[in-house]
Amino acid sequence: MADAETDSLTMEQQACLALWAVPGLGPRTLAALRQFADGRLAPLASTRVADWLSDAPVSPPVRRRLASVEHLSLLAERLLEACHAGRMGVAFAGGRTYPELLREVDDAPPLLFYRGQPGHPRRRVAMVGSRHPDQGFLPFARAFARRVAEGGVGVVSGAAAGVDRACHWGALDVAGETWAFLGSALDALDPAQARLLPHFLERGGVFFSELPPGVRASTSTFPRRNRLISGASDAVLVMRAGEKSGSLLTAQAGRAQGRPILALPGDVRQEAAAGCNVLIRDGHARACLGAEDVWRVVGARPGQVVAPGAGGSWDELSAEARGAYALLDRIPRTFDEVLTGSTLSAAALASALVELELTGLVVQHPGRLYEKI
Repeated sequence: MADAETDSLTMEQQACLALWAVPGLGPRTLAALRQFADGRLAPLASTRVADWLSDAPVSPPVRRRLASVEHLSLLAERLLEACHAGRMGVAFAGGRTYPELLREVDDAPPLLFYRGQPGHPRRRVAMVGSRHPDQGFLPFARAFARRVAEGGVGVVSGAAAGVDRACHWGALDVAGETWAFLGSALDALDPAQARLLPHFLERGGVFFSELPPGVRASTSTFPRRNRLISGASDAVLVMRAGEKSGSLLTAQAGRAQGRPILALPGDVRQEAAAGCNVLIRDGHARACLGAEDVWRVVGARPGQVVAPGAGGSWDELSAEARGAYALLDRIPRTFDEVLTGSTLSAAALASALVELELTGLVVQHPGRLYEKI
């Protein structure tokens, strides 16, 4: 896939990409290496690995793996070739293609591999559930997700068979946004996901993975990816879950990240709903009775949402509009507050805010209060 960000990596990004691909090297070790290199990874990419490895703060297994690498820039180059072959982009934390909310998570990956076109910033909800729910539940899950997406809310899930996949399709039914975080590299999909991918991409969905090319799914990668599903979302909705469902791990990750947790209550005689009912009973989740509850929790205002794509793309925004957007957050701010933090004149800022409103990225409340969507 064409990706301008991936095609022009800085030395810092090259080092980050190369190190992230080393098995056993996670976010904490990467942070320690950055501190070891005086706050930047770039110096590690500009010298031979052998010149700094002996003093590096890494575990013995990681040290052995790095010892086989001559130069981080060469490893990064090979990884980029694999990304191009697999038509993947690389989203670095802080870049426009990296999920904004995920940056807040303590152990967020420094980069993600993706296929598709991540869209505008918007409210998003993680919708997860059992691979094998009770009979007749999947059409309901799809219709529920469709209704949520009609309100302009993005649907985030894991592309697994069952509830996850039904929720993705529900969003796609109405040309809504949907993201799937996978437990394998994007070039190592299982057969079902490989069949799903072209239809998913054709209808505007996006596949994400923190795993570098060639890494297959394992019993450890699926629980790890759950924190990404919740971390990229404003709230987590557990649609259907038994008492031992993996979906409860996503709810657990969301709670740790401070995300509101919702659960769909079910018949107490239905084992497939036991996990949801326990979440509600124990006060770990709010009962969700309809899409309106989701909209309320994530702060969506369906009557004020611009249809996806109606206002053009982020790349088409003026520099002034992008700058103004960076000054806004999800707490409404007055025009004067935004102006104080801006280098624009009052007239230029007013024009930029109108542009953002027309694109659907900002909503204006009574009293000239502005909030980003």
